Amino acid sequence: MAHGSLTVNVPRNLFKGNECTYDSARQAEFSRLLRSRYPWLTEGSLEVFYRTAQRKMLSVKDEETCGRNGSMILEKKGDLEGAIRHLKEFLEYDPDDADSWLALGNLLCKAGRTEEGYKAINKARSLF
Repeated sequence: MAHGSLTVNVPRNLFKGNECTYDSARQAEFSRLLRSRYPWLTEGSLEVFYRTAQRKMLSVKDEETCGRNGSMILEKKGDLEGAIRHLKEFLEYDPDDADSWLALGNLLCKAGRTEEGYKAINKARSLF
């Protein structure tokens, strides 16, 4: 994670859950550590730092799960079509990810597109 010319390795356990919310106790502890090493960091720069780190962590988790994490977040927010689109985009880059095909099939079925959903589920089964 870089902030200006400062590069810092942010521990993964600073975040929790699929939405990468902050673990407040760990964040406070990490902030104390950062301030002790870099006393010029202001509260505002730390806020920017943490928002950027959170976006990066969401991106990393989404990449690690071939889009399933981002898709799950979109579904949770009620954007079923956005979740389907998101998974399809990732499957273009990794068409052999059985778990993502299965997740796509389930989303398509929830959206009432059962024929398309079953095709995706069958594709997943063929990859297992």
